[in-house]
Amino acid sequence: MKIALAQLNPTIGDLQGNAAQILAAAQGLADVQLLLTPELSLCGYPPRDLLLDPGFAGAALDRLHRLATELPPDLAVLVGLPTPAGQDGKPLHNSIALLRGGQVEQLFHKQLLPTYDVFDENRYFQAGFGHNYFQVAGQKVGVTICEDLWNDEEFWGKRQYLANPIEQLADHDVDLIVNLSASPYTVGKQQVRESMLQHLARSYECPIIYVNQVGANDDLIFDGGSIAFDRQGNLVCRGQSFQPDSIVVEFTADLQPAKIQPLNDNSDAEIWAALVLGVRDYAAKCGFQKALLGLSGGIDSALVAAIAVEALGAERVLGVLMPSPYSSDHSITDAVAVAKLLGMKTMTLPIEGLMQSFDQALAPLFQETEFGIAEENIQSRIRGTLLMGIANKFGHLLLSTGNKSEMAVGYCTLYGDMNGGLAAIADVPKTRVFSLCRWLNREQLTIPTQIIQKPPSAELRPGQTDQDSLPPYDALDAILQGMICDHKSVEQLVQQGFARETVVKIAQLVKRAEFKRRQAPPGLKITDRAFGTGWRMPIASQA
Repeated sequence: MKIALAQLNPTIGDLQGNAAQILAAAQGLADVQLLLTPELSLCGYPPRDLLLDPGFAGAALDRLHRLATELPPDLAVLVGLPTPAGQDGKPLHNSIALLRGGQVEQLFHKQLLPTYDVFDENRYFQAGFGHNYFQVAGQKVGVTICEDLWNDEEFWGKRQYLANPIEQLADHDVDLIVNLSASPYTVGKQQVRESMLQHLARSYECPIIYVNQVGANDDLIFDGGSIAFDRQGNLVCRGQSFQPDSIVVEFTADLQPAKIQPLNDNSDAEIWAALVLGVRDYAAKCGFQKALLGLSGGIDSALVAAIAVEALGAERVLGVLMPSPYSSDHSITDAVAVAKLLGMKTMTLPIEGLMQSFDQALAPLFQETEFGIAEENIQSRIRGTLLMGIANKFGHLLLSTGNKSEMAVGYCTLYGDMNGGLAAIADVPKTRVFSLCRWLNREQLTIPTQIIQKPPSAELRPGQTDQDSLPPYDALDAILQGMICDHKSVEQLVQQGFARETVVKIAQLVKRAEFKRRQAPPGLKITDRAFGTGWRMPIASQA
């Protein structure tokens, strides 16, 4: 039996377009008996509150029945969609439909519903139960959906759920287990998936095929990397990362080796590919043809510019220089230099006159006060207003350029540099920004060396640098990693060797900046703990 893995990039809610992708994958096959597609492949993952629309699941089911009649009649196809769950419990199942012979032959329902981080499946779905397997070409195939794999006590050291669907299928002596997934990307996650799947295949002496969604939907990036292991735990295939792919594997008594794409073991290269895909898909799926950003001559805007050019093409990206009286000469020359290296267009809008107009308007109220944060932020808000004006006028996607370190401690201006439709590097710590830029320069100069070497500065007052009010970024990012991602307390971080005064200050800054983050544009997620869908902190809190 030949089995095809269709690693697809669906658009959420585009039932017609997603069905066309599935149909195209099926029609391009020869001598294949089974086609696998990702979790919720017909509607895209995650559909979120579209599932609350009473007509959404019905429309998906109608499109499924039409798709069944369009597919080659001798091909069995597994397609993901929401299906009605009856009167008791939640109204829907997260399901996989078996299409064969022009009919919807069988439905299989996801049993383990994740409700943590970015996942909220208990909000919408009723957990499935029963025997999720079927026969094809004389083989008994067990069906699991994404999280159904992630509950092996021996691998994880604990169980998060009572049931273990893999164990149940092994008890029913299935010949093969397939897993249809929409598993979001984070740095290093593919290695974890492969270790887990290898362990499961060996433990249950059963071959496993894993098909993952690819592409970006809002803040989530899906990296593909579909894989299969034989019953001895040997890797037999691996799909492309961060792009659609199609793989055919052969199954007799076991899975036979097929194409194995190399695993990227460079985290900078991996993150770069994820961010480029995230910007490209966000723009395309939201209907944007072009993007713009404020080009300051700093390292953050240089990296975002490079990402945008790679994602959209240099001719579709505009960099806007907005020098103030406090801007250094090198900030302008560095911005021009990065634009020249990237081949992108720029325009310059000096803001000194606008700053003077604001100063005059506010003079009666601000008289007898010292120059401070309010005046500094006005500069940023002037720039943000100009960028939004251009974006609105020409229908461009405005990319904000703040990094995760700044977003964490509030070193960003609401209604200023936070303006935008997408925060491209909002989950990238400052130290990683430097690392990515050095990686980009590994073969040819992409980011001017002087941008990487100069001290970071917002240039909102003469001689200002970030380290005037923040610890060095190596220390700051280490504290933030421990506090945000590793859930460490102040005491634990102090015991780790950080100064108590510094840790307490950073904890206070993170808490105070929550109201800003709540109003930020969506940011592409690349770590296990991002300021996005999965971050649910209160703003008004005494904790």
